[in-house]
Amino acid sequence: MAGRFLFTSESVTEGHPDKICDRISDAILDALLTADPASRVAAETVVNTGLVLLVGEITTTATIDYTEIVRSKIAEIGYTDADNGFSANSCAVLVSLDRQSPDIAQGVNQALELREAQTQDAALDAIGAGDQGIMFGFACDETPEYMPMPIALAHRVARQLTAVRKDGTLPYLRPDGKTQVTVRYEEGRPVGIDTILVSTQHDAAIDGITEETAVRDRIARDVWSQVVLPVFAGATVAPDANTRYLVNPTGKFVVGGPQGDSGLTGRKIIVDTYGGYARHGGGAFSGKDPTKVDRSAAYACRYAAKNLVAAGVARKCELQISYAIGVARPTSITVETFGTGQIPDDQILHLIKDNFDFRPAAIVRDFGLRTLPGERQGRFYQDVAAYGHFGRTDLDLPWERLDRVDALKAAMG
Repeated sequence: MAGRFLFTSESVTEGHPDKICDRISDAILDALLTADPASRVAAETVVNTGLVLLVGEITTTATIDYTEIVRSKIAEIGYTDADNGFSANSCAVLVSLDRQSPDIAQGVNQALELREAQTQDAALDAIGAGDQGIMFGFACDETPEYMPMPIALAHRVARQLTAVRKDGTLPYLRPDGKTQVTVRYEEGRPVGIDTILVSTQHDAAIDGITEETAVRDRIARDVWSQVVLPVFAGATVAPDANTRYLVNPTGKFVVGGPQGDSGLTGRKIIVDTYGGYARHGGGAFSGKDPTKVDRSAAYACRYAAKNLVAAGVARKCELQISYAIGVARPTSITVETFGTGQIPDDQILHLIKDNFDFRPAAIVRDFGLRTLPGERQGRFYQDVAAYGHFGRTDLDLPWERLDRVDALKAAMG
């Protein structure tokens, strides 16, 4: 896009009903992979008023307490008061899990290349893709985390909103919340903040204040001083006199979480990725073990795109990759740099193929997706289930590392 335009992205807090589900599904994945790294997991969660339902397909030798994991995660998020219609200690937990289809398992256990002896690299051709599909990865130079500015800012506001709730700065806030940031662009570069929107669940009364307008005004002042200003402190693009600021536009937000709306794993895939700024293949991430390329290949595409942008190959880079179920090697790889490439896209494609391996076994090996990092073992996946899987400056994620930059620069000459 050229000229002047506005672009908007949203984020949600970990107490949003859909994000509760994502975090529960990934907490189950973490527990299973910790006990049995070979676990095959596709865990889905549904929440509603007073209810959690676990469904999906899991094949594992591990024995875990699903109900305890669910209750622990809900309490960590902040739902501990039954008066809110959803509480860790009082909600019902129903478990309905099956084993992975043997028809899928046979293609994952032994890829087509190995079955037909079409490989000279048996170790990395041993695992076939867990499904067909297309995945995208993206990076740009708009922010230090190589993310589009609208989604980067929306995530920062959402994380800060949760931080001030949990540390007691704004104790009247409740777990559910959404943020949205609209950025002004000129000639493809961010130049200003048009709108900041925060919708946050809260207590009905704040320090004895019960009148709806007065409550909303108090929240707006507090969120501006304790959430928005800290997020934008020192930013190159910040709110100004023309920025519109909206807080709880309906007037109040007392009933929220699963009492206000049902939740489902995988229903926030745009929040999880690039806020709509880049394309999405349609597959969700949470609750899926790394043989599911919906997840692992999307991480690998982000890794390649980020390293290419950091190496100066392009200011914006988007990769598309596709797989066939049971086949290790991608069926296609495509790159788009939106006219920002320092070399032609076909040459960048050669760089990608020479420097990155997108076979599922290679992705699992390179990122350590089964042997999870020691200090975060047991909660590796659940930590990325809220506030985005990409651009996380608060976490050391293997697909966010810039360890291919020097090799790419050398290959470019």
